[in-house]
Amino acid sequence: MILKRVLIVFAIVFGLSQVSFAAENTTKPELEGIEITVNVNQAGAEELAALLSGVGISKAKAIVEYRDRVGKFASADDLINVKGIGESIVEKNRTRIKL
Repeated sequence: MILKRVLIVFAIVFGLSQVSFAAENTTKPELEGIEITVNVNQAGAEELAALLSGVGISKAKAIVEYRDRVGKFASADDLINVKGIGESIVEKNRTRIKL
């Protein structure tokens, strides 16, 4: 079910707009209005970068590396312990973040 939603989102993102993963601090307006969730304890860096606003590939890799080193996130607020992830990014994505 999650994979199906991810594939649909990817089809929308790549089919309807030009996406650049180079810009780390941009929001993803093409995802606005779409109910998106991502399990930060399971998703890979590419999925995190594609589905979280304000998270590019390097921040997404930092999330995965932190998770691998420290363990699973107990709450969305734990993400602020990852270098480059601040409270504003967590708040912007709170409804998308699943554990």
